[in-house]
This record gives sequence, structure tokens and C-alpha cells, in this order.
Amino acid sequence: MIKKFLIVFTTLAVAVASAATYRVKLLQPTVISGTMLKAGDYKVEVGDNKAVFKAGKASAEAAVKVESVNQKFTSTTFRYDRGLDGTLKLQELKIGGSNVRLVFTN
Repeated sequence: MIKKFLIVFTTLAVAVASAATYRVKLLQPTVISGTMLKAGDYKVEVGDNKAVFKAGKASAEAAVKVESVNQKFTSTTFRYDRGLDGTLKLQELKIGGSNVRLVFTN
């Protein structure tokens, strides 16, 4: 019984440890995996090679590669690709105060 409990607890702990939540502010309308998000404050939940941006009823989900660097980023920065129609498509997000870089893979 105790052994089964420890296995379940360890599995749950690993799942929780692999997920992270960040807060970011989009300063302009941004396309994330084909979904246009308005400028504003978003909660970004990262886990299982995906990032989910949420603000109220608005949300967008994208495949992401999570990378760690040696030093913490001093501020949150975004790298975009400007589409032919002028829209900004998010390519990379560096989370200020952390050493986490999110590279959007689609």
C-alpha cells in the first residue's frame, strides 16, 4: 500500500514540476499558432511541450520548445516574424526574472 502511494505521489510530483506558469503583457496584437490575441495581460501555462496563453475567455495554445540558459533574463522580451499581411507572429519569448526561453515551433 505504501509503495503504491509513493509511486503515485512521485508521478504526480514530476507532472507538477514539469508545468510552469508565467505572466506576460502583449503590447500589440499577436498571432500565436494561428490565433490572434489582443494586446493585454496573459497567463502563460507551459508544460508537455505546449504553451497556453489565457486572459479571460481568450486563449491560444502552441507547440513550444522550452530552453534553459545559464543566466536569468533581466526583462521579458518577444521575437516576432511579421507576416505578409503585417501581423506579428510570436517566434520566441524570454521570460524576465527566469532563465527560461520559449521557442515556438509552428
